Amino acid sequence: MPRNTQVTRQWLLLQKLESSAGMTLQQLMDGLPEDYPKNLRTIHRDLEALEIVGVPLVTERFDGQTRWKLMDGFRHIPALGFSPTELMSLVFSRNLLKPLEGTEIQSSLNSALNKMAAALPPQGHEYVRALEKVFSVGLGPHKSYQRHRGTIDVITQAIDKARTAQLRYYSASRNTTTRREVDPYRLWYAAGGLYLIGHCHLRKDVRMFAVERIRSIALTDHPYQLPLGFNVEEYVQDALMVMRGRRIEVELLFSKATAAWVKDKVWHPSQETNVLKNGRLRMALKVADTAELVGWILSFGSQVRVVRPDALRQKVKEEARKIFRS
Repeated sequence: MPRNTQVTRQWLLLQKLESSAGMTLQQLMDGLPEDYPKNLRTIHRDLEALEIVGVPLVTERFDGQTRWKLMDGFRHIPALGFSPTELMSLVFSRNLLKPLEGTEIQSSLNSALNKMAAALPPQGHEYVRALEKVFSVGLGPHKSYQRHRGTIDVITQAIDKARTAQLRYYSASRNTTTRREVDPYRLWYAAGGLYLIGHCHLRKDVRMFAVERIRSIALTDHPYQLPLGFNVEEYVQDALMVMRGRRIEVELLFSKATAAWVKDKVWHPSQETNVLKNGRLRMALKVADTAELVGWILSFGSQVRVVRPDALRQKVKEEARKIFRS
């Protein structure tokens, strides 16, 4: 969101004013980022715009200078210890919780946000609505968990109490439902889905379970201990999105037309990019060798070429042939 848009400029001014007991227009201007218009008239207009939407600004004369400040009741909300802009940010962020709608997690977070919103002055709500006209949240494809509230509740209890859970799990790849005993380590949200990471007694290994495929789950009385040194972040680090597999070193070459927007995204923590003289983009990755990787490469169509490894290049070619033949 560019800083020179009116609402975001005003947001920066609010942050400055709520952290001080009063500032002159010059002091406000000196403390703003370089890309903020260095113009006293612009700052004065933004302050007037804040007053129009109801933000309680007051002025006072001190040593011959006019100082602007927020009314004391608006500068600090004692019940929570949050500043108005902190609270407005939290209230605005409720849109990020939509993928978990209907779950206990979302209900609890939404309840907390409602309490915060109740402590926000009316002018703050007006400003949140103004923010929504400037900044929107697009969540992209994601799963709905309204029907899985009970499952998520049992999983969180199992993790909290360090108890093994018994579950019936549907495997999409095998098209079968099996009974499992799992020591649940962590609920992990990624690529629009919620996953349970835990040790599967049946497979005798740490596995990942899609929450929506858990047909039933029950908490047992059997305690477990998280293995010493196990780290969830390290467990999932090779996955491009969700799938895990053998780590391979990948080199891709993107066309000039695609390079402009590919280089501006973080597709994987291991990625290294280099824009070539001809405008094309070379990308190196250390990532899991999975069908997910092949599908991601194919999503760029003819605008990408697999430089290495050869095995991955052949997989992409074969999958493209299957698409053509279908």
